[in-house]
Amino acid sequence: MLFGEKIYFQYKFPEPQYLGSKFTLLNWIRKHIPSGVKTALDAFAGSQSVAYLFKQLGFKTFTNDFLSFSHQIGIGLIENNKEILTKADVGILLNNHMSVGEYVLMEKTFSNIFFTKQEAKFLDMFRANVELLKNQYKKSLALSILNRSLTRKITMGHFGHSMALAYAKNPLRVKRNPNLARSIKDIFIGLVPQYNQAIFDNEQKNQSFNQNILDLLPKLNNVDVVYFDPPYCDSHADYQNFYHLIETYTEYWKDKKFVNKIKRYEPLKFSGFDKKKNVLESFEKLFSYAQDIPFWLISWNDRSFPSVDNLRDIIKKYKDVYIESKLYVNGRGGRGSVAGSKEILFICKNKPTFNFYFKKNESAVKV
Repeated sequence: MLFGEKIYFQYKFPEPQYLGSKFTLLNWIRKHIPSGVKTALDAFAGSQSVAYLFKQLGFKTFTNDFLSFSHQIGIGLIENNKEILTKADVGILLNNHMSVGEYVLMEKTFSNIFFTKQEAKFLDMFRANVELLKNQYKKSLALSILNRSLTRKITMGHFGHSMALAYAKNPLRVKRNPNLARSIKDIFIGLVPQYNQAIFDNEQKNQSFNQNILDLLPKLNNVDVVYFDPPYCDSHADYQNFYHLIETYTEYWKDKKFVNKIKRYEPLKFSGFDKKKNVLESFEKLFSYAQDIPFWLISWNDRSFPSVDNLRDIIKKYKDVYIESKLYVNGRGGRGSVAGSKEILFICKNKPTFNFYFKKNESAVKV
C-alpha cells in the first residue's frame, strides 16, 4: 500500500454460501495483488467477495457477472456507498397486503417443490414490495439479502435438487442446520444488520455490470488488475442449475419455460466457458481482449478442462505466468464440492520488453 492510500477492513463482507465463492481464499488472493493498483476488475464476480476485497483496498472497482442475482449484489454492496435498509424499508418489504397483482410466479411455479405454498406467497409479496423502495441501491440490497436467505433456507445452499421440503422435515438435518425449519422472513430479518454494516464509501465510483465478459472487456479502459474466476468447465458446479431459482426470482420472468423437477428456466444463458466445445476459443478471446491489462489473477481447479498445463500454455501467449496451488481440505454443496482437489492461482504479468539498437550513421536506431 502506498503512503496516503486508504483501506477499509473495518467493514465485513457478509459470508456467502455460494459454490465457487473465493471468500475463504481472500487472504491468499490478496497476497498476489501488485502494488500501485488504482482500478481493478472482478470479471466473473459470483458472490462478489473478491470485488468487495478490491473495494476494501480502496481501488476503483468494476465488477461483472452475467447472472442477474450476482449483479444485484454488485449494485447493493460494491456500487452502493451509503444506502441501507432502514426500519421503514423493512416495513415496506414485509407489508402483507392482499393484492400482489401480477406477482404470483413463486406460488404458481415453486409451491411444494422448494417451499410450502405459504412461503411461496410470501416471496411473491416481498418481490412486489421491492419495487416500492425509493432507489435502485435499496432494491438491489433487498433482493441480495432475500436471495441469501433462500440459500440459507435450502439444504446444501442450492436448488439443484428437489428434496428441500423432505429435508426440512428431517430432525437430523434440522439439527445440523436450524435454518431449514425457520421462516424465510425470520432469516431475512436476521441478515439485514450484517448487510447494512457492510455498506461503505471507498471514495471511488465503483460500477457493477451484468454482461458476458467477452462483450464487456473491449469497452473497459485503464484497468490495472483483473481477476478471472470463470466457471470450472467439466466440473459438477453448474451454476445456472444450482441457482436457477434465485435468478428466476431476481428477473421475475414471465416468458420462460420452467422444466424438470426443479423447474429450471429455459433457455439457459450462454457464457462460452461451461462447455468443452466452446471453452478453448473463449479463453483465447478472453486473454486477447485483456492483453492491455498489465496484471491478471486467474483461479482454476485441477479437475477442470482445460488442464492446468494447457491453460498455462494459452496464457503464456500473452503474459509471463507462475502458478500457486492450494489443496481443498473440505468443500460445500454435494455434487458441486471440490473437496480433495487443488485450487490453482495463475499469477500473470506483462512480458518484459527489450529494446535493441544498432548504429547507423552514428545514430542509435530503436527496432
